[in-house]
Amino acid sequence: MLIAVTGGTGFLGTHTAAALLRRGHRVRLLARDPATVPSTVDVVAGDVTDPAAARRLVAGADALLHAAGIYTFDSRRRDELWRVNVRGTEVVLAAARRAGTGRIVHVSTVGALYPTTAPSIGVSSPLGASREPYLASKAAAERIARQHRSAGAPIAVTYPPALLGPDDPHLGDQNARLRAVLRGLTPIWPGRGLPVGDVRDSAELHARLLDGEVSGAAFFGPGHFLSTREYLATVRAATGRALPAVFLPPRALYPVGRFADLLQRGWPWALPVQYGAIHVCATAVPVAADAPTGGVPARPVGETVRDTVAWLHATGRITVRQAGAAVRSTSDVSRRPAVPTGPGPGTGQTEEVLS
Repeated sequence: MLIAVTGGTGFLGTHTAAALLRRGHRVRLLARDPATVPSTVDVVAGDVTDPAAARRLVAGADALLHAAGIYTFDSRRRDELWRVNVRGTEVVLAAARRAGTGRIVHVSTVGALYPTTAPSIGVSSPLGASREPYLASKAAAERIARQHRSAGAPIAVTYPPALLGPDDPHLGDQNARLRAVLRGLTPIWPGRGLPVGDVRDSAELHARLLDGEVSGAAFFGPGHFLSTREYLATVRAATGRALPAVFLPPRALYPVGRFADLLQRGWPWALPVQYGAIHVCATAVPVAADAPTGGVPARPVGETVRDTVAWLHATGRITVRQAGAAVRSTSDVSRRPAVPTGPGPGTGQTEEVLS
C-alpha cells in the first residue's frame, strides 16, 4: 500500500514510518525540507497548511496518517500551535476526504480529553475544555476529525500518552523534560500524575491501524499511568541516582508556572518549568482498563526510561554521570534513527512534529 504521512519527520512520525517500511509499504511524507527525508520514502514538499501540498500528498494514497502537530507548552508559540494543529488538520483531512482516502488515522493526545470529572478516560469520553494553549489546540483539531468522521470519513483517532523513547529527531518536549530532570533542573515536582508510554509502542499501534489489522473509531496508545513520585522513582531506578526532589500540590505550583511562562517570553532558552506541564499533572486521569490499544502491549516503563536515557547519552545530550547506570545496563538501544536526526545536542527545540 501507499501510505501518506504528515509529521513524518517528527518523533512519533519517524517511528511509525519506519514500522510501515518494515511491513513492506510505500511511504510518502509531507516535508517542508525534502533534503531531510531519506531516499527510502517518497516526499512531497510543503506544509500542512498548504491545500495544494495536501492534495499532492494524498493523491493516489491508500491510507493517511495525520501525525503533524506542534507539541509544546512554550508560551511563545500560541499562534503557531493554532496554525499547525488546528488549521493544518482542517486542510489535511479535507484533502483526504475529497480524495476518497480509504483509511485515515488522526493523531490526537490523551490531553485532548482533559480536564474531566470522570475517574478515567475512554473511547466515549467527551473532549476537554482546557484553556491551556496546547491542549486547547489538540481538542480543537480532534473536533474537526470527529466532524469528518460523523460525515462518513473513515477516520480513526488515536490518543498517545506522554511519549518517551530513543531516536527523537528534534528532542521533543517529553524527552527534553527527562533530560532536564537528569541535569538536576527540576527539583520541585507537582503531585498527582501523568500517562507515560513508549513511542515504539504507539508507532506499532499506528502501523496496525494503517495496515488494516485492527479497526475502530478510537484507540489509546499503550502506556502506564504513573504518579509523579512513581515516575521519578523509575528514573532513579534506571540511573541509580538519588535525584532529590520536593513534591507539592500541582495547583500550588500554578503561580510558578504562569510566572515562568511570562519570563519565557523574554528569555531566549527554554525554561524547565512550564504552566502547561503542571496543568497536565493536575488534570490527568488514567486510561480505562478496557480502552482499546490495538492489541499492542505496553512495554515496561523502566525499559522505556533506560532506553531513552541511554540514547540521550549516546547522542551527547547528557554526560555519563547524568546517565548513571542506564548506560551500563542498556546495550541494544538503536544508534541509527529511522530518518536523519534534526538539530544537534542542546538545541532546546521542542517541536515533536515539523511537517
